[in-house]
Amino acid sequence: MTTARAVVLKDFTDPPHVASFDVPPPTPGGLTVACRYAGICGTDLHLASGHLDVPTPLVLGHEGLGTVHALGDGTDRDTNGDPLAVGDTVMWASSIACHTCHACRVLREPTLCTARQTYGVNRPTSEASPLRGSWADFISLEPGTTVIKLPAGTDPVAAMAFACAGPTMVHALGERRPVRLGETVAVQGSGPVGLAAAALAQLAGAHVIVVGGPAARLATARAARIGDEHIDVVESGDVQGALAAVLDLTEGRGADLVIECAGVPDAVEQGTRMARRGGSYLIVGQYTDSGNTSFNPHQIVHRQLDLVGSWAFTGTHLAEYIRLLPALTERFDLRSLVTAFPLDDVRHAMRSVRDGAVLKAVLTP
Repeated sequence: MTTARAVVLKDFTDPPHVASFDVPPPTPGGLTVACRYAGICGTDLHLASGHLDVPTPLVLGHEGLGTVHALGDGTDRDTNGDPLAVGDTVMWASSIACHTCHACRVLREPTLCTARQTYGVNRPTSEASPLRGSWADFISLEPGTTVIKLPAGTDPVAAMAFACAGPTMVHALGERRPVRLGETVAVQGSGPVGLAAAALAQLAGAHVIVVGGPAARLATARAARIGDEHIDVVESGDVQGALAAVLDLTEGRGADLVIECAGVPDAVEQGTRMARRGGSYLIVGQYTDSGNTSFNPHQIVHRQLDLVGSWAFTGTHLAEYIRLLPALTERFDLRSLVTAFPLDDVRHAMRSVRDGAVLKAVLTP
């Protein structure tokens, strides 16, 4: 194919629309991937609403799965060193760190890279290839991108359930505040990030309480075997009741670890009260600036809480997520979390995500 459809965010006043672009040949060391599935993340909705300062116009989509369409000169292996050929199914990390800034070189924290380039977020169509987002028939991946061939037998739909949320929580739970065997973990939020947190915590041997909603979303999580206890705080609107339920399930102590995945600033105040004394509060959901919140700092001191933030993920975390996929798909029905939409139906798909009508939406270019 010489042209490709792609969903473009022209500016923050117009809804994203489908446009057509030429498909350039892959650069040396890069590759062109035919996108089979492109996930819609809550961050994409924030981008379209102007909640992040990003360049426009740009092709949206920072999570995806596809098949290798063309390999650039010198590209013959994936990041793991496995042979790579046209037709192979791959996933790729959304960002490329600079490896030279203070965060990369001294702190060794590439998620904090000041010059991080992220597909579908800060890669405008004015670049050498405009196809720098996954909401397209093809995506141009440049040298330095973490590209991983999926093992044979991997269910691509199941893999897309946590395409972004999974690596994000691998980072959070693997490096920022690991889950300890036998802990009770309370997760605030029942979207993809919250359910990824719950599933990974269960794999690590924790007893997991999911606090979220609406009821239909919690029912989907329950049917997928994600979470041991489920508390509705959305439809009920009973914030104090949800807190009381968590305390009741933990014999009044509170959870060893509370993970905020709701993306709602007001959830932070509640979360500090859900944790036991000497426990931890891990904040992951505040990915875009949704405003301030107020809470009593006495709760942090009196409870002697460890308060930890976690930002995004790297290619290493994507590789670990893919390594964990067999265990995740054996224990949890990840495929049931996904609803597919044609690329041309992108506005309907975005509304469905915004309204909570679906749990995980993916486009099928």
